[in-house]
Amino acid sequence: MSHAEQIPQPPAPMPAPEPAKKKKPIYKRAWFWIVVVLAVIIVSAVSSTSGGSTASSTPKSSAATTSQQQSKTEDTAKASQAPATPDVPQEYKSALAKAKTYSGMMHMSKQGIYAQLTSEADQFKPEAAQYAVDNLQADYNANALAKAKTYQQTMNMSPAAIQQQLTSEADQFTQDEAAYAVQHLNQ
Repeated sequence: MSHAEQIPQPPAPMPAPEPAKKKKPIYKRAWFWIVVVLAVIIVSAVSSTSGGSTASSTPKSSAATTSQQQSKTEDTAKASQAPATPDVPQEYKSALAKAKTYSGMMHMSKQGIYAQLTSEADQFKPEAAQYAVDNLQADYNANALAKAKTYQQTMNMSPAAIQQQLTSEADQFTQDEAAYAVQHLNQ
């Protein structure tokens, strides 16, 4: 044996430990953005179905809804073309215009519209809000029915739960309006 073979070899140097992988911030991860996009799609789908009729409704009700919407659009156009009434304060006119929006787009009850107009969000004077609901030409039975259909389609509520919700403090429809809505729910 040679002398080189007898000398103990120093141990092979240990490879340097790999630096710990730095985790990417959550907003730089692909799955995070996928979840965000899905959430936005779901929210927009829910908000679009709560604002009007859905594509899943029957053709008969879809046609009826379309004609109702056209009628409301024509009524709104006629109201905006009507000569201005100088004796009505601007705040009252604004409250009435806002009330038309709440009735036509959000299908609110008379009491619900009044409460919203006088809320901290809108801040109309009670007199202006009262003028608005008194002069609003709305079909509150139709509003209750539209709300009921939304509850049925998006929240899968039973007719009894829908009637209770419609008369709750949140929606404030009358008992008659809620009964009408539940009675005509599947027509």
